[in-house]
Amino acid sequence: MVERKYETVFIISPALDDEARNSLIEKFKNLISSNGQLLTVEEWGKKRLAYKIDKHAEGYYVLMQFISKPEFPRELERVYRITDGVIRFLIVKLEK
Repeated sequence: MVERKYETVFIISPALDDEARNSLIEKFKNLISSNGQLLTVEEWGKKRLAYKIDKHAEGYYVLMQFISKPEFPRELERVYRITDGVIRFLIVKLEK
């Protein structure tokens, strides 16, 4: 099956300390790497949210680009949903 290029942005709760936040980012790096090829990781840092999410006015943004099989983004989404500390996420398939 053909692999596709994806981009994901997720927002981590600002309530987490540096160590917890870094281990969460590592968790997703490892998950993506074991199911495809991780291309880039950009930590945008703490930014103000457009509206409050779970009573948070800001969040820590992380952008990752990766190549994987088309089934993997659904699994990644499932893991985002069950991971404490992730307050929002988005996965987008990039055009060729």
